[in-house]
Amino acid sequence: MLIRIGLTGGIAAGKSTVAARFKENGACVIDYDVLARQAVIPGSAGLHSIVQEFGDQAIIDGHMNRSWIAQQIFASGDSARKRLSAIIHPEVYRLAQNAEQEVIGLNTKGQNLRTNSDAVQVIVHDIPLLAEVIDELPFDFHHIVTVEAPIEVRIQRMVQERDMDEEQALARIQHQPSESVRRAMADTVIDSTMPLEQMYESIDKLYASWKQNPVA
Repeated sequence: MLIRIGLTGGIAAGKSTVAARFKENGACVIDYDVLARQAVIPGSAGLHSIVQEFGDQAIIDGHMNRSWIAQQIFASGDSARKRLSAIIHPEVYRLAQNAEQEVIGLNTKGQNLRTNSDAVQVIVHDIPLLAEVIDELPFDFHHIVTVEAPIEVRIQRMVQERDMDEEQALARIQHQPSESVRRAMADTVIDSTMPLEQMYESIDKLYASWKQNPVA
């Protein structure tokens, strides 16, 4: 049986750490940031469409000029972001569907070798902006998990780990859905400020509950 989980969280809230722990437990994690990069690899239809939409400056050395595109988005606001999303999102969803089908295919091939517990496959869709795109997705989720931390903690993490200044960090946070929106759509909230081992324990218990009660 397939259990589909939506995983989200604000920038620098600790979502990647949670996703990695789910993977250690045996989940298949589909990382939409990775898919978004795959959607615009050199020579792809996605990258070609971006150049047509934004001009030749959108490409550098055959690759998408990410820093230039980011400047356009922050300068132009929703207009540029929506134009970019209209190109990338459909391809990302297609790649996500392919990834799921691959997992299902592997499950089917090995089903005779699995115990009942092993036959329950948890697929985690790691989607930073889930609150923005949930109505576009070709999926329904059995559960939605959001990872949260106070804004001041997230800003500190971005300054220390991502070489941003506080103004840049705050701008990134403000360009994402609010914590209240994410909490409202989730049935589980993970506080990433708790001690790491305690957070791992809560993740492990959550994962075990999905495996034991797939339809709950």
